[in-house]
Amino acid sequence: MALQARSERAVATPGAQMVEAVSLLTGLFIAASPWIVGFSGLTTLAVTNLIAGLAFVLLVRGVGGASAYDRTHAMSWAAIGIGIWTVVAPWAIVGDVSTTRSIIANTVGGGVAALLGLATAAMAARGRPRQPRA
Repeated sequence: MALQARSERAVATPGAQMVEAVSLLTGLFIAASPWIVGFSGLTTLAVTNLIAGLAFVLLVRGVGGASAYDRTHAMSWAAIGIGIWTVVAPWAIVGDVSTTRSIIANTVGGGVAALLGLATAAMAARGRPRQPRA
């Protein structure tokens, strides 16, 4: 109970709420970037970005039934993975990407997503109780 209460306080801070809001916007940008930036002609990459962005948004919203620390900790590692995947997706999916727009959009969106995942991991670590040293 004490761990859950401490974790709830850690994710209820203004900083944590700001990270969550920016994360939602980042996920929506990744999902919509093919149409915002203009590389929707690369169909496979567009679908990949749509799925990765929506997955990122769903992670940020979290799932009920777990403590705040568990949600935050799991979301942070998954967010880092989605961010890294978004950065390498233009080369892994398409191969020779001829549009600078797709590379820039994926690098910026994926980089921000990975950094937000790292920020979330740091907040989760602050919310975890310290282990006594032996």
